[in-house]
Amino acid sequence: MARHYPEIIVVGGGLAGSEAAWQAARYGAQVRLYEMRPVVQTPAHKTERCAEIVCSNSFKSDEPGTAPFLLKEELRRAGSLLIEVASHHRVPAGSALAVDREKFSQEVTERLSANPNIEIIRQEMTIIPEDAICIIATGPLTSPRLSEEIARLMGSRHLYFYDAISPIVDAETIDYSIVFRAARYGKGGDDYLNCPMNEEQYNAFYEALISAESVPLHAFEETHYFEGCLPIEELARRGRDTLRFGPMKPVGLIDPRTGRQPFAAVQLRQENLMADSYNIVGFQNHLKFGEQKRVLRMIPGLEKAEFFQFGQIHRNTYINSPRLLSESLQMRSRPNIFFAGQISGVEGYVESIATGLMAGVSAARVQRGLEPLVPSRRTAFGSLVHYIANADANNFQPMNMTFALLPPLDPMLRRRAKTKAERRQMQIELASKDFAAWLDAVGRAT
Repeated sequence: MARHYPEIIVVGGGLAGSEAAWQAARYGAQVRLYEMRPVVQTPAHKTERCAEIVCSNSFKSDEPGTAPFLLKEELRRAGSLLIEVASHHRVPAGSALAVDREKFSQEVTERLSANPNIEIIRQEMTIIPEDAICIIATGPLTSPRLSEEIARLMGSRHLYFYDAISPIVDAETIDYSIVFRAARYGKGGDDYLNCPMNEEQYNAFYEALISAESVPLHAFEETHYFEGCLPIEELARRGRDTLRFGPMKPVGLIDPRTGRQPFAAVQLRQENLMADSYNIVGFQNHLKFGEQKRVLRMIPGLEKAEFFQFGQIHRNTYINSPRLLSESLQMRSRPNIFFAGQISGVEGYVESIATGLMAGVSAARVQRGLEPLVPSRRTAFGSLVHYIANADANNFQPMNMTFALLPPLDPMLRRRAKTKAERRQMQIELASKDFAAWLDAVGRAT
């Protein structure tokens, strides 16, 4: 007999938690939403409101044909509260969806407070209940006491507190007449793409890197970095040749064009099974995105590179989801516990909202004795949870929504598409069809 859970507990009133609470309540569940502010404040937040945005006010591109738009469109079709409220308080930002953050969080708080199925409890949650359906959505600044509880629940080795993200390059924009395939000393075959540099190219790159403009640190971020994830620009400042003995070491690599070891080399590691994107190994950094594009395009073979993701390094709390979560966002060992938002291993506002929505819908189904329904991987929703549950656990890092997460097109469809734009449009159409099927399956709330 299925166990009866009288209510759903949501821990964290940020973007993911607010959406999760709304969706669970929308599907008939009684929800207790725990938000520790203002009783316990974080170093970043200024108010007690739910869904307070503490960094950029941009929800990224809302331009049709882009991956962020696809994700937002699925959220709109699924009845997302936060995307609806964002549209009410949109501010001019070109093709991006940017919001008046004060009005946005105010309306979200008012809507949640007025929902008869939701009780907002201003209290720090320090113990994860074992006898309830619980959605943990505490974000990148999870309180120390709750972090300890999460570490106890799943093992401290699966909980990370610092996030180092390397840039990801569109494979189609790499110059393969310059890069060469090889692993150091031939170990591992030709798993890496290598961008060789001569001494003149290296010196020019080095000077551009150490003089590039960094993102200003937020007040809640550390002013020092852990040795294990130093920004590459900080590593470079330790000496001109530091990079040549670190992430740009050429040892064990022979450039087939010259027959010699290059002066320095940048390695690219395949990001996914489709081999349509590559990670720039060891290039986590804290540079502004425009500066990253300028500097990284000085790397031989990347002169015309387009980037699915730029490098980042910042304070974060997230779990090793591939070892712990299923695609339904449930813990494999304790399926009454869900994770959503940045702590689950996604990066970005909209991605956090999407996982919150899915966790809320799934939790409500579990409460009714039903199995969670996972969206098709061809959808943006499905590709996100597929990544969370199936990425390489040994090298797991949070990820934004990109087309690289979607499965490749069937070869016949791919042959019909003459351009990248046509291939992406086909992916969007397949996603739309599959998403409609998921909505029908879970049942529309009334």
